[in-house]
Amino acid sequence: MAIPRQLPNAITIVRILCAPVFLWMLLADGGADGALRWWAAALFIVAIATDGIDGYLARKHDIVTDLGKLLDPIADKVLTGFAFIGLSILSELPWWITVVVLVREIGITIYRFMVVSDHVLAAAWMGKLKTVAQAVALSLALLPLWTLVGEWIWWVNGVAMAIAVILTIASGIDYIVTEVRAARGAKGKA
Repeated sequence: MAIPRQLPNAITIVRILCAPVFLWMLLADGGADGALRWWAAALFIVAIATDGIDGYLARKHDIVTDLGKLLDPIADKVLTGFAFIGLSILSELPWWITVVVLVREIGITIYRFMVVSDHVLAAAWMGKLKTVAQAVALSLALLPLWTLVGEWIWWVNGVAMAIAVILTIASGIDYIVTEVRAARGAKGKA
């Protein structure tokens, strides 16, 4: 069965549009552990989980586009960025973590736009691993699981967030090193 060529990119755009709705739901009641918090977490989890669906559809039906390669990581960054910001606004996550993550994410995104005329900088394996770690850590932080299982879950959240931050920094360094090597190789061939 053929699918419309625009479907993967449409899914990606919907993911981007979900981000402000998610943030509003998270902050609307001051981050209370009520229904809005659960719905905000559920929306985030569904939106971040569809990351695999749009890419899978594009690859399976051979409709991968440069626009999709560019938009897909932006959708991830918008969703996770809003989650980091929301958790910091609620004082549930230190601002320094949010700043470190956003500097890396915005820096890589700006660089992607700078080199888009030369080549599309697709997500590398470490960047994909970073996104999964961030998605897990943020999902744990957003879901008010402490109301169900107790405060020990904060330790699990802390470990998951530490792994996500370490992978965020490491993948940023990996992108820089890869691009510097590629630029040196291109100069050597010229």
